[in-house]
Amino acid sequence: MGRAYKVVILGGGVAAGYAALEFVKHGINRGDLCIISAESVPPYERPALSKGFLLPEGAVRLPAFHTCVGVGEERLTPKWYKEHGIELVLGTEIVAADLTRKTLLTAAMETISFQILIIATGARVLRLEEFGVTRADAQNIYYLRDVNDATKLLEAMILLKGGKAVVIGGGYIGMECAAALVTNGVPVTMVFPESHCMARLFTPQIATFYEDYYTSKGVVFIKGTVMSAFESNQNGKVAAVILKDGTRLPADLVVVGVGIRANTTLFEGQLVIEKGGIKVNGKMRTSNSSVYAVGDVAAFPLKMYGDVRRLEHVDHARKSAAHAVQAIMTPEKTSDYDYLPYFYSRVFTLSWQFFGDNVGDCIYFGDSTKGKFGAYWIDKCRVVGAFLEGGSKDEYSALALVARQRPITEDTEALAGQGIKFALSLPETSVSSSIVGSMRRDQSYLLSQPTMQVTAGVILAVAIGLSAYWYVRRRRWRTL
Repeated sequence: MGRAYKVVILGGGVAAGYAALEFVKHGINRGDLCIISAESVPPYERPALSKGFLLPEGAVRLPAFHTCVGVGEERLTPKWYKEHGIELVLGTEIVAADLTRKTLLTAAMETISFQILIIATGARVLRLEEFGVTRADAQNIYYLRDVNDATKLLEAMILLKGGKAVVIGGGYIGMECAAALVTNGVPVTMVFPESHCMARLFTPQIATFYEDYYTSKGVVFIKGTVMSAFESNQNGKVAAVILKDGTRLPADLVVVGVGIRANTTLFEGQLVIEKGGIKVNGKMRTSNSSVYAVGDVAAFPLKMYGDVRRLEHVDHARKSAAHAVQAIMTPEKTSDYDYLPYFYSRVFTLSWQFFGDNVGDCIYFGDSTKGKFGAYWIDKCRVVGAFLEGGSKDEYSALALVARQRPITEDTEALAGQGIKFALSLPETSVSSSIVGSMRRDQSYLLSQPTMQVTAGVILAVAIGLSAYWYVRRRRWRTL
């Protein structure tokens, strides 16, 4: 005999935790909701893994960073789920899904049925074995995706006395893990094929600031090349990284961050797949009306740009999860998902945030030598993107408004001269004061959490009076 639930959330990452909280806010009945996760712990804030978890001092550990502390909400511990009648099915792998019959099959051959399924399977790391790299299975080669990965990497760093590390990849994981290694006293060499770090987001000029800062901390950059093989010792541990040109980099520890791939395998042939993810509409609903997809795995319509994208970021995971729940519980009151792309990072004493789109011409402002500078992206005379290093919560909120409003500007020289003042002077015409207030409250909370080392996010929360709709939501839920 299997188990049956009205709603099943498949996946135990950030999105699952925020969806659970939203269901509780909407008055879900006890026993109606189940979360299935391959991990052995309830959902947690993944950004903490490459930030606070790996720090030598003031490090964070579970249960401190369970969702939903990332935005100042309550921490959802196992006790919280039990108190709200939410079933946690942890340490469980789903090996098959039949969306027509509305069933999931576990590795233990148990059938779990649902009325509504929320796919929050996230993504998996790309492993070097997939690229045919020789000896990619050597010991002391690490990836970072979950708390088990972070624990293994931390233990290796602690044991590494006088050793050297090589980081493969110049994106988020590569940059943040390199910072963690250096902070732990481990010399680091970074290798990536692009001409500069964070190439998907940064311009060469912005990247230069961060590369120079990392260099001052002892990090060595080898850019524009790739590795071809590992060299291991007689104990099976990695001894060196061999680059394409034959260069040998001695290594006692390697961290790999070369990207991720959405976990769509269970649903291929059953749902529409687009841009590497599961295609959804503005309500996060898939091509099957009983199935929703959120977070990294969802390819969703980016309303403000008129195209479909799949975004890999915790902010989108949080907001898309909440939006899907709203669409399920109060469909008549839920408009289409209108997401503003947002990215951030915090390493060493540096902290940056980006909003919008990085297309068009880039206009720089500020003084990077003083640690505070930024940029606007101008496309067809409109400001479509904004970046700032070293800003305050009010400045970041102002940049978010700029990116959403996309004001017209033709004088780029004047814009560069105004810098952040341009954003601060922009009237709040297209975003309600309640939403702006929510953005600022959330940023204030996050900026006050130094041990988490999670830069303040701009949370575009929908301001709904829960008490006013409570009865309606419960009534609608019972009719599902």
